[in-house]
Amino acid sequence: MIQSMTGFGKSLLQLPSKKITIEIKSLNSKSLDLNARIPGQYREKELLLRNLIAKSLVRGKVDFSLYVEVTGEETTASVNPVVVKKYMEQLRQIANADDAELLKMAIRMPDTMKTEREEIDENEFIEIEKTLNKALIEINDFRNDEGNALEKDLLIRVSNIAQLLQDIIAMDPDRIEGVKERLRKGVADLQEKVDENRFEQELVYYIEKFDITEEKVRLENHLSYFLETINSTDSNGRKLGFISQEMGREINTIGSKSNYAPMQQLVVQMKDELEKIKEQLLNVL
Repeated sequence: MIQSMTGFGKSLLQLPSKKITIEIKSLNSKSLDLNARIPGQYREKELLLRNLIAKSLVRGKVDFSLYVEVTGEETTASVNPVVVKKYMEQLRQIANADDAELLKMAIRMPDTMKTEREEIDENEFIEIEKTLNKALIEINDFRNDEGNALEKDLLIRVSNIAQLLQDIIAMDPDRIEGVKERLRKGVADLQEKVDENRFEQELVYYIEKFDITEEKVRLENHLSYFLETINSTDSNGRKLGFISQEMGREINTIGSKSNYAPMQQLVVQMKDELEKIKEQLLNVL
């Protein structure tokens, strides 16, 4: 079973005086790249929240947002009257305005509002953790659904490569016979007598240079290993990526050795399928 790195999860927590919304989005990345947007009052818990997310999501470019909307009368901000009065006194000396206008100007000045640091309610934070876990469950469900779609596509691509390999195996005898005929014709065109035994030895050596038996066996093994890995309990995109690289080596070698247009056409199709596999694997966890 494989899992995609693309996903989205959202969960809401309604408290007596505030509503807390948690959103998590993820895209593909080589490692865990976590960007967190958290209100200042919860900063001391940021490391704990990050660890929970990292343990659940493992890898990907992750955006985590915690929004707080005050729904009651509770507020930690208040006017700083001493500062406001001081501003009004100074403004009165340079501006010809009544107290109402002076107050409007003063309240826009720096430090006229003071905010008391709100201590975290541990019971409230326990509820926030539960809300985060709900969002993580949702994003992982999303990732699993995306992973199922990716898996279906990958299985089709692997099946296509396996079928193309069988087509190559089926035409290989004709390819070898064609190579022999070209060599015999080339020698005949020289109109020279040759030592038949020597010619056969050279022919065998030449044919061995074009033999793709080892590549066919290794490619079949890589295809089997790919299917075995994709059906394992863990999602391992890196491992599948390594296997696809090995598949590419064998396909390229078959193409360079084939020296036969119909076979090279099949190799091109195999390369096309493999490129689609590699593109999909970039998003596999």
